Amino acid sequence: MVEVVKEGKPVFTFEDLDVWKKARVMRNQISKLVKIFPKEEKYRLSDQMIRASRSVTANLAEGYGRFHYKENIQFRRQPRGSLFELIDHLTVALDEKYINTDEFIFLRAKCYALIKKLNSYIKYPKIQVEKTK
Repeated sequence: MVEVVKEGKPVFTFEDLDVWKKARVMRNQISKLVKIFPKEEKYRLSDQMIRASRSVTANLAEGYGRFHYKENIQFRRQPRGSLFELIDHLTVALDEKYINTDEFIFLRAKCYALIKKLNSYIKYPKIQVEKTK
């Protein structure tokens, strides 16, 4: 496991990571959002959006528990793919008129902000390993 330091103090669990906390908020927003979708989308679009949003937090948690930094980095990269998938699902929801343009823009922006935060989180262990060389 790669030690993460925040404000000079070690972070003790994945639950302490800002990126995980923000992903959790997103996951909860998606869960609430899909409840207004038509019933016929329950096992289609709604299910896919829930799975993509849950994948983000789950992979961050699993990666945090990995010992080797290369494994840890891989589990940091996977949530990026899930967020891009979620953006596509939001586009479908917009096209099908399940959400309006303002909701789409807001949620897409949150996804991209989370991707940016993930990019920094992905780079962190590489920088730490290079410092020890």
